[in-house]
Amino acid sequence: MQPAVTAINAGLNDFAASISTKKLDYKVIMLALRSKTTPITVGGGTRYPVCIPPPLAGDSNCGNGARFFQSHVDIKSTQPLEQFLGTLGQTNGYKVGETRGGDPWATELRPAATKTIVIVTDDESRLSASDFENFPGGVNPNNGSLELPPGVLHPSRKGQFAGYTFAALYGWGSETSPSTRCTYTDGTQPPSSGPTYTTLVTKTKGPRAKICDGAAAWKAFFDAIATAVVKTSKLACEIPLPTPASGTLDPSKVNVRIPVDKTIPKVADATACGTGEGWYYDNELTPTKVILCPAACDAANAAVGVDKPGKIEILFGCKTLIK
Repeated sequence: MQPAVTAINAGLNDFAASISTKKLDYKVIMLALRSKTTPITVGGGTRYPVCIPPPLAGDSNCGNGARFFQSHVDIKSTQPLEQFLGTLGQTNGYKVGETRGGDPWATELRPAATKTIVIVTDDESRLSASDFENFPGGVNPNNGSLELPPGVLHPSRKGQFAGYTFAALYGWGSETSPSTRCTYTDGTQPPSSGPTYTTLVTKTKGPRAKICDGAAAWKAFFDAIATAVVKTSKLACEIPLPTPASGTLDPSKVNVRIPVDKTIPKVADATACGTGEGWYYDNELTPTKVILCPAACDAANAAVGVDKPGKIEILFGCKTLIK
């Protein structure tokens, strides 16, 4: 796993730099052992911790930063999905100081932000894809002494992970056969092809790469994740009006279009939005930005996703469509 750790240390900063150019408000949350020393011995076994360097990290000692938070967790080979849920909910067995536990990180999540979940593993998950998404909460189905909170799509989460993307670098080896493992250059194979991860990647249309491809897989994988993050990010529903290169902008000749090619009408102000799709200026006399009504904002963001046309277009030159 040491080559994987090296790739993650370098790749996460490249990933962050890539999405930073898109001016996205992002945060990276990592679940992994944290140490500058590698490997280390934990519970009699060898582990390969991660230490993310600046600028993503807060300091040269693997510290958290404004856009980065690491929960110190000893991830078990078949239990990443369980530990994701358990440490998220801080349920019994997954709290700080417990074998499978780690630092609380739920408060680091941004409620309105889209979520991309990334797993790196060479094994299979013992928690099913269905339970990861829809588990009602209670005793871990794979270990009666542990408890798990509700799955990421359970109604009790109120859409916190709605529209999430699942990405994974794991042991798959065939586009058509989920049970086929990839093969390393030395002829060996990982313990599993990770069919559970294939299910989640396929369902959410997330990127994936083969762990057997080694260093060659990492850059393309991180680039694909960055692309997915950009495509699935929530659209800002307050859009600054540009300053014309010459002349002045005529506020009576501005229109707004949302997917799919739907021009929506201008309303007087926020109180005039009602439940319909529309938009208004921040200031009627001296407008500086266009603001979408809640229904229009929701409609635009409902079209956001991989291979979806989510966008908001501001059009100039034609008489404004008025409600």
